[in-house]
Amino acid sequence: MKKKRMVFSVFMMVLVLAACGNEANDSPQNDQVVTGTANEKAMTLKLMESETTGEYLADSKGMTLYFFKNDKSGKSNCMGDCLKKWPPFMERDFAVPKGFEEKDFGTMKREDTGEEQVTYKGFPLYYFVNDKGAGDVNGEGVKNVWYIVNDKTVFPK
Repeated sequence: MKKKRMVFSVFMMVLVLAACGNEANDSPQNDQVVTGTANEKAMTLKLMESETTGEYLADSKGMTLYFFKNDKSGKSNCMGDCLKKWPPFMERDFAVPKGFEEKDFGTMKREDTGEEQVTYKGFPLYYFVNDKGAGDVNGEGVKNVWYIVNDKTVFPK
C-alpha cells in the first residue's frame, strides 16, 4: 500500500510540475465543462476511498463531491439556505479519473444564481460544509438524500 501511495505521489508531483510549465490559455469557449486527460488539464478529479463509504469522487484537493437525491437531471432543488451547507461544485477545467467517462460530465445553469454548476450524469455536484479536509465524507447519507458520487452511483429518475 505504501508503494502505491509513493508512486501516486510521484505521479501527482509530475503532473503539478507539468501544469506549472504550461503557459497556454485553455479557457473554455462555450458552456460545456472542459475535460481531458490529466496531462492536458491543471485539475484532476480523484477517485478516493473511505473505510465507511468505499470509493468516491473528490476534487483535486481531495474534497468529497455529493449529489442531492431531490434534484432532477439538469435542475437543482438546493437553493437559499441549502447552498450554505451544500456549496455547488463549479470547477470548469478538469480531467476525470479512471472509471469515469468524460461524456458523463457537463454543466447546468442554476435557476437561482445563473451560474454554471458541474453535473455528473445530469445531476448537480456539491460539497458539504462539514467536510473540513481531504478525505472527509461527513455528508454521506445526510437526511437520506445526500450521497457521495462514484462510478456505480444510480441516480433517481
